[in-house]
Amino acid sequence: MLNRTVVIAVGGNAIAPAGGTGTIAEQFRHARASLGPVVDLAAEGWRIAIVHGNGPQVGDDLARHEIASEILPPLPLGMLVAGTQGWMGYMIQQSLQNALARAEVRRQVVSVVTQVRVDPTDPALARPTKPVGRALSEAAARSLASEFGWQIRRTEDGWQRVVPSPNPVGIVESRMIQALVAAGHVVIAAGGGGTPVYLDESGTLEGVDAVVDKDRAAAILARDIQADTLLILTDVDRVYRRYGTSEAEPLHRLSLRDAEELGQSGELAAGSMAPKVEAAARFVREGGRRAIIARLDAGRDAVAGRAGTEIVA
Repeated sequence: MLNRTVVIAVGGNAIAPAGGTGTIAEQFRHARASLGPVVDLAAEGWRIAIVHGNGPQVGDDLARHEIASEILPPLPLGMLVAGTQGWMGYMIQQSLQNALARAEVRRQVVSVVTQVRVDPTDPALARPTKPVGRALSEAAARSLASEFGWQIRRTEDGWQRVVPSPNPVGIVESRMIQALVAAGHVVIAAGGGGTPVYLDESGTLEGVDAVVDKDRAAAILARDIQADTLLILTDVDRVYRRYGTSEAEPLHRLSLRDAEELGQSGELAAGSMAPKVEAAARFVREGGRRAIIARLDAGRDAVAGRAGTEIVA
C-alpha cells in the first residue's frame, strides 16, 4: 500500500527565471504561478514536503553584500543560504496558503529552516563548481571576479560565479519534518538545498560556506522522511537521450540500472539534468519506490504516471 508522501523539488529559476528583473513582485508572481501542481496533490490527500532552489537568489544576495562591504560587514555564504530559506519560504508559504484557501483545501503550510549535514572532508568543498547568481557577459564576470575574488566559469547561460557544493549525507531536522508531514501539513524544507553543516570532533554542528544542490537535498529528505515518491520539477517535459539534437529520444520510464548508466555516461548536462537523474537514482537506490522528473506544470500528471520520466528499482 502506498504511503502517498511526496517530496517535490522546484528550482529557484522557476521563481526568478532568466531574463526577468528579479524584483520581489516578479518572484511572488512566478511563485504563485508554479504552485498549481502542489495544490492539486494537496487536494488529493498527498502528504507533501517542498524543496526549492535558490541559485539566482543567493547569488544576488552575495552580490548585494559584497557591493555594500565598505559600509557593512558582509555575511558569509552559509548565512545567506539560511537567509534565503527564510524569505523564500515566507514567499512560497504565503502564496501556497492563499492558493489552498481559494481551492477550499484545508491544509496548513509551514517553513522549516533546515540544516543539511555534509562531510567536512568532501573534496567538493575545495572545488567550486555550482553556478549561483545571474548569467553575465564574460567582461562583466571577469571584472567582478577581479574586484571581489569570485571564481567564475562559462555555463549554458553565460558566465557565472561558482561556489563549492558538497554532497548531502543527512537532514538534521528530518524527524521534525516527518512529523509535520505526517500530521497533514505542507512543509517547505531544505530550501536552497538547506544550510550545509558538519559535526566536529566534539559532536557540535558547525556551518560550512557552500551550497547544496537542491535535487540532491530533496533525495536525502525524501529518504529520511520515508516518502513514497520524489518529484523533481524542471523546465523540460522529461529526460531525453541526445537532448537538443534531431535524434532526441524521450525517456518515459527507466530502471535504476539504466538511470545510473545514463547519469554516468556524460551525455546529460552537468549543470542541469545530470544532478536530477543522479538524485532520482539515489532516492530509488536507497529505498524509495519511484522518482519522477517532469515539467513544472505537469506535476499532477507525473505523479499519476501520465507525464515525465519515471525511475523505478
